Amino acid sequence: MTKYIFVVGGVMSSVGKGVAAASISKILQSKGYRVSNIKCDMYVNIDAGTIRPAEHGEVFVGEDGVEADQDLGNYERFTDQICTRDNYITTGQVYQEVIRRERNLEYEGEDVEVVPDIPNEIIRRIKVCQKKNNADVMVIEFGGTVGEYQVLLFLEAARMMKMKDPKNVFFVMVSYLPTPSLLGEPKSKPTQYAIRTLNSAGLNPDFILCRGDRPVSDSIKNTISNVCSLPKERIISAPDVHSIYDVPVNFEAEKLGAVLLKTIGLKAKKNDLKEWQALSAQIKNLKKEVTIAIVGKYFNFKSCRDTYISVIEAINHASWHNNRAPKILWLDSEEFEKNQAKIKELSNVDGIVVPGGFGGRGTEGIMMAIQYAREHKKPFFGLCYGLQLAVIEFARHICGIRHATTGEINPKSSEQVIHIMPEQIKNLEDKNYGATMRLGAYPCILNRKSKSFKAYGQELISERHRHRYEVNNDYRDILEKHGLLLAGLSPDKKLVEIIELPAHPFFVATQFHPEFKSRPIVGHPLFNAFIKASAK
Repeated sequence: MTKYIFVVGGVMSSVGKGVAAASISKILQSKGYRVSNIKCDMYVNIDAGTIRPAEHGEVFVGEDGVEADQDLGNYERFTDQICTRDNYITTGQVYQEVIRRERNLEYEGEDVEVVPDIPNEIIRRIKVCQKKNNADVMVIEFGGTVGEYQVLLFLEAARMMKMKDPKNVFFVMVSYLPTPSLLGEPKSKPTQYAIRTLNSAGLNPDFILCRGDRPVSDSIKNTISNVCSLPKERIISAPDVHSIYDVPVNFEAEKLGAVLLKTIGLKAKKNDLKEWQALSAQIKNLKKEVTIAIVGKYFNFKSCRDTYISVIEAINHASWHNNRAPKILWLDSEEFEKNQAKIKELSNVDGIVVPGGFGGRGTEGIMMAIQYAREHKKPFFGLCYGLQLAVIEFARHICGIRHATTGEINPKSSEQVIHIMPEQIKNLEDKNYGATMRLGAYPCILNRKSKSFKAYGQELISERHRHRYEVNNDYRDILEKHGLLLAGLSPDKKLVEIIELPAHPFFVATQFHPEFKSRPIVGHPLFNAFIKASAK
């Protein structure tokens, strides 16, 4: 029988619930079980694609093009499983499907009600994902916390599943224990309150993961154990750690895996977390650093880490792969525009990354950084918009196309070296923005003389995309004539996927987002090559 583990938030959000869910999955995998993850977001948005990254965090793109919450990236990085739209559920999706079925008379004339029809649709989607992945265990994360109004229908779905199948449905609460500075010790009262709130929805936690700035004491574990009628062994300390990749190792130190299997009624088929434990130890003991500048324009709102989480993790993975401790500097491109002397800050870094983005703000500053990298032989790696701006910079300063630009910034320009993809024109005219970009995995053929081919070691690759604009083929001849190598093309040769400067130590930019496929143990071929060049 499939086991279902629901991971819910207690006191506050953004304390690592997604990493906890991913870590639980990793531990279950290490015990020999097939696991699949689902993230349930309470937003009425159909997906995350129309939400500003500066507010909600990175938009993670799945293999099939789903634009999802950043936690799907954590699931993929920890379990090395491919996530698709089946792994992501939003309130908007659920209501949209229920209303579609009602309009099509699929309820056979019955009245359609919020309860039970909305929870039933949530349950249906969970079961679809389980069947598709043939999962022994489903780990389902609810966004937000148990005290939020919008999570009630998801809790109701979980309650209905528990009622019908009590031996196979379980709950893990991730709750923060604050440490008031004047007291100097963690306090469990907020967590006790969160447990009571979950009880009011007809549910009891089977595990409590105690997040905080330090490990919890036995006395606190005893207190929480008494409040929620749980054995003390199911109260797990989850303190802040050096790296998120320490979390599964810390959980295993608390014997979470063995206790979890005992609780849900499974036996370990194997016990293999050795690679992960070795990675955790390696990260702590790296001596040499590599300094990488991320030059972007989404630094003034939410955490940079949330906005560019996959890029950061890809840099981390590649740095560890090259036995380097990564040091990341955040450089706001608008500061370069205000004071051009600031560009000299790039002299102190080993490599430069320009991540994805949209719109015209800060782009001139980004191109200043790209020009600096090109002229000073500084390793450069451009991602999506980073490729487009690198082509514009090259066109302006090497090819002599003085007013080269992108149609995204100046749609009336006669020198659009980057222009909108033909099939995207009507989408913009109709203001049809959601899920209409070039999304998901597409194949690419590599030039055998390129650095990219050397990095991948194969001619045919597949990477994930998220864009509306591309290199204008009318300018390909002049770009190549002046030394730009079109290192990767779509199989029909109509789309430029990778550009390089052959004479440069490392000047590579991709139209796709390689960061989505980076993994902590092996890194990503292009990021590995970039960090190797930077470390020199």
